[in-house]
Amino acid sequence: MQQNLFHTANLDLYQFDQQFRTAEFMVIAGIDEAGRGPLAGPVVAAAVILPKDITIDDVNDSKQLSESRREKLYEQVICNASSIGVGIVDAGIIDRINILQATRKAMLEAVESLKTTPDLLLIDGITTIESSIKQKTIKKGDCLSAAIAAASIVAKVTRDRIMREYDLLYPEYRFAQHKGYGSRLHLEMLRKHGSSPIHRMTFRGVKKV
Repeated sequence: MQQNLFHTANLDLYQFDQQFRTAEFMVIAGIDEAGRGPLAGPVVAAAVILPKDITIDDVNDSKQLSESRREKLYEQVICNASSIGVGIVDAGIIDRINILQATRKAMLEAVESLKTTPDLLLIDGITTIESSIKQKTIKKGDCLSAAIAAASIVAKVTRDRIMREYDLLYPEYRFAQHKGYGSRLHLEMLRKHGSSPIHRMTFRGVKKV
C-alpha cells in the first residue's frame, strides 16, 4: 500500500505520527535519506522507530538545524529510539544504477537492518521502496513527522561523518567543508585535481571535469 499525503492541519510532529497509530499500525518507522545531490560520496538512508511515549525536543528536518544541534539531537535519537537502521550506497553503485535506484536501495537496507519489523513506513518524499511492509510517502515529511525528522538527522549526521573520514583520505578535495556538494570550492578542487575514487562519475559537475 502506498499513498501520498498532503499536510492539511498545523499538527505537532508527534501528533502527526500519532494519527497513523492504530491496532493495525502500532509500530511506525520514519525513513529519510541524505546525499542525493552531492557530486561525491555515498547516499545514506536511515529508518527510525520512536517509542510512542517519548518526545525529543527540537527534532526537526535536519536541514533546518545547525551542525552542532544535529550532532546533539543525533545522540538523543540514538539513546531514545526503539530501533535504528542505516543503509549506505557508495558512488560506484550510484553510477551503475542511478541515484534514484541507489536511494531506494539505501532506504530498503535501512529498513531491513531494523531489529524490530515495523507495521508501517512513513517515507519522506514521493519514492516508495520494494518492501512488503505497508508504506506511505509524505511530501516534506521531514518537517511534519517526528519519526521522519529523526531519520533525517541520523542520515545526515552519519553521512557527514563519512565525508569527514574521506577528508582524511583525500585532503586535497576538502570534503569536510562541503561534504561532496557542488560548491564553488569543490568545483575548484575538481578542476585542479581531477576526480577521486569517491566521485560520482555520471554526475554533470564531475563529467565536465
